[in-house]
Amino acid sequence: MLAYIARRLLLIVPTLFGIMLINFVIVQAAPGGPVEQVIAQIRGTTVAATARVGGGAPGEVAGQAPGVAGQAAQQGQTPSKYRGARGLDPALIAELETLYGFDKPPARRFYDMIKNYLVFDFGNSFFRDRPVIDLVLEKLPVSISLGLWTTLLVYLVSIPLGVAKAVRDGTPFDIWTSAVVIVGYAIPGFLFAILLVVLFAGGSFLDLFPLRGLTSANWGEMPWPGRILDYFWHIALPIAALVIGGFASLTMLTKNSFLEEIHKQYVSTARAKGLSERRVLYTHVFRNAMLIPISGFPSALIGILFTGSLLIEVIFSLDGLGLLGFESAINRDYPVMFGTLYIYTLLGLALNLVSDLTYVLIDPRIDFETREV
Repeated sequence: MLAYIARRLLLIVPTLFGIMLINFVIVQAAPGGPVEQVIAQIRGTTVAATARVGGGAPGEVAGQAPGVAGQAAQQGQTPSKYRGARGLDPALIAELETLYGFDKPPARRFYDMIKNYLVFDFGNSFFRDRPVIDLVLEKLPVSISLGLWTTLLVYLVSIPLGVAKAVRDGTPFDIWTSAVVIVGYAIPGFLFAILLVVLFAGGSFLDLFPLRGLTSANWGEMPWPGRILDYFWHIALPIAALVIGGFASLTMLTKNSFLEEIHKQYVSTARAKGLSERRVLYTHVFRNAMLIPISGFPSALIGILFTGSLLIEVIFSLDGLGLLGFESAINRDYPVMFGTLYIYTLLGLALNLVSDLTYVLIDPRIDFETREV
């Protein structure tokens, strides 16, 4: 097992490097960038990467009319490689390139980035003027709250429900709970969040829950029992919206895993030996059937933690990592984009290893020593 863990840890390095390289190349090829953002702010125009949303014709981007580059060439001017830069002092453009590191070739920028990231130096945000690591730590409590509680509740609901559906397969209980599961499949989490706002957060009916922040403004002045209640009061609706969108798949996975195990020969043998149905289910079947659902817990946590709550954060005004990543992508804030990507990827690769180790904890018969990475 130690040899397998060592191989997996060594494999993290090239995998992380490859992911960062691919994303770096894609971002370099994408339109828009930090320099274009500042140019657009100077000229009061739309950023090149988002100008087409308004339906303008090709070439009418960032305040630059069609044919401006050609007109500049005809007039003996050197057109700028940045859209919308016509009429600006070239020295200003060069200063902006130096400020954001674009005076260096892409290969040099990637090398410097990876070298700094190896020591967890993610630099400062282009547009927030704060260290990236400080921004991540500031937003982390929101994402941890959403991700951890959602994952725990999804598993606490889905596994017992899936087991009950498998044991009562074909009964009225299975049919009615299947209707609930279908609703969970059919309604996206963000639509359910809007429904909760309308019903319980001052929409059109009741006003029982807050709509902003993780805690109240006077949270620090409350006694500890009050702080705990205030915290759960604020996250109740966001967690409910995320749970309704995540429990359906795990419930059906649990049910199908149980049904597959229940019909195997060893279960019939255990029953023939006179073991009680409860002992057969929870001593023999449960360990084998739960191998896939439980081992997927770390991956489910990282998925909800970093990628599954963007719209929920927007609806409930929760300033978490999902919203930070979205805003950094829109604003082309490269240090935040790549810094968070590096952290997410590193955590994801580590939790994949934890998932494999969870297999062994659930079923000691699994031996990774003979498995090739």
